[in-house]
Amino acid sequence: MPLVAANLLAGLTGLDDLDGLGRVGGRFFAYFLLTTSLAIGLGVAVTALLSPGAGIALPAAPGSLEAGKAPGLGDFLFNLVPDNVFAALAEGRVIQLIVFVLLLGVAAMFAPTDIRLAFHRGASVADVVLRELVNLIMRFAPVGIGALSAGAAAQFGSEMFGPLSLLVVGIWVAQLIFAVSILLLLALILRQSPLPFLRATGPIYATAAATCSSMASLAVALRIAQERLKLPRHIYSLTIPLGSQLSKEGTATMLAAVLIFTAQASGVSFNWPDYGTILLVTLLLSGASGGIPGGGLVKVLIIVQAFNLPLEIAAVVGGVYRVIDIGNTTVNMLGDMVGTQIVAAMEEDGGDARL
Repeated sequence: MPLVAANLLAGLTGLDDLDGLGRVGGRFFAYFLLTTSLAIGLGVAVTALLSPGAGIALPAAPGSLEAGKAPGLGDFLFNLVPDNVFAALAEGRVIQLIVFVLLLGVAAMFAPTDIRLAFHRGASVADVVLRELVNLIMRFAPVGIGALSAGAAAQFGSEMFGPLSLLVVGIWVAQLIFAVSILLLLALILRQSPLPFLRATGPIYATAAATCSSMASLAVALRIAQERLKLPRHIYSLTIPLGSQLSKEGTATMLAAVLIFTAQASGVSFNWPDYGTILLVTLLLSGASGGIPGGGLVKVLIIVQAFNLPLEIAAVVGGVYRVIDIGNTTVNMLGDMVGTQIVAAMEEDGGDARL
């Protein structure tokens, strides 16, 4: 959390005006809407085609399942603003911290130049020191990641050979199609093969697959953007932290697929207006999910309840969610890095909005 704040502040205070901030943010938000809508559509289409829920008998409800409720647009907007920024920092509410730091960075732009530059130097120093701290911690990460993966395989491995395997395969296929699609978009924008990009960003996806946490992958992504991709700090320091909270295409694919799976298992069919509602609700839920392992499972409960489908699906999907979450987190991080690279390329071209 302190690394996110320091990195974002260092990038913002390095800008001379607000035009660059608005342009970068606007382009990344347009990318988020386009790619997340594509991910939702693929999740619906592949699951409808494979029909993994057909003939599946849902288990009896294990006690009372509390799902919460889908966030309305008003609730979502109000929850962006922290009541107390230190509480948001302590409780891991990243999106609220980002909003506060954005406002702080904008305020610094209105300060005298010498004050803004001094603020920029301080944030840059904090960013370097905190990044070294994360690098130190990551030296011990392989041990923890190995234990985490072994425990998950021992607990849920046997369940993958049951009827849920088709759902997992369907989600992975949809996510693979999405990954290929955005890499083709990247190749079109950069006018070159995406293979060098994949080689440079490979450690991010290894971390994402092992930890199933976009927050754990965030420090690696920031380092790769600076050291390997050589992207401008004022771009990646905004798009990567923001993307890790809002742009979750892998999670969106999973939510849409599980919803269709539940409907199939319940004998419910959707009409075309329903698919418009699915798109809007999934956009909100995927953007509201936390960057922690298993965070998307809570959203599964919420979206199932939002469409008045049986909550018992949690007992079905929960057993294999760790395996599903590998694809979710990896695709989430891929989407963030591709979006960051595309926005940087468009900025370098001086506003040529080919996207």
